[in-house]
Amino acid sequence: MSRADADFFALDALEVAPRLLGQTLVRCFPDGSLARFTISEVEVYRGEEDLGCHAAKGRTPRTEVMYHRGGLVYVYLIYGMYWLLNIVTGPADHPQAILIRSCREVSGPGRLGRALLLDKSFYGESLLTSQRLWVELDPHLPPQPYITSPRIGIDYAGQHWGSIHWRYVWKGGG
Repeated sequence: MSRADADFFALDALEVAPRLLGQTLVRCFPDGSLARFTISEVEVYRGEEDLGCHAAKGRTPRTEVMYHRGGLVYVYLIYGMYWLLNIVTGPADHPQAILIRSCREVSGPGRLGRALLLDKSFYGESLLTSQRLWVELDPHLPPQPYITSPRIGIDYAGQHWGSIHWRYVWKGGG
């Protein structure tokens, strides 16, 4: 296993998303203990034109990190209690991110955020150099079988954006 590099995260979110399935999300906690999670479900949010993407409202303090080159963490709080983990991908000035919805060990993006002990301090953290959070890629892992479906919870984006199959679920992830 090796840490995902800048070239991996520089790819378009639609390329990175299926490649994340079956790979390992690593969290080093403040006490030095490590936890490894196998990524099993992700969703793509891509560009200002994507009405499901936070960047649809343009560049704001909240979305600023999405406008940077891939490899950074985008976290945000929902329901006042859950920090959701997103990985920024692609080139600078083309906002896109991949929401990590579930791992084999933890189902649901809110539960995952809690298991990782995420908070606002992770916003903008580099997955390339972080000592707290990173993605490890298994170079021997073949492409994983997956299904796609519409993203969850974006009814506000309208029929077109709500029906695009940008949710990737690993068939071996159960």
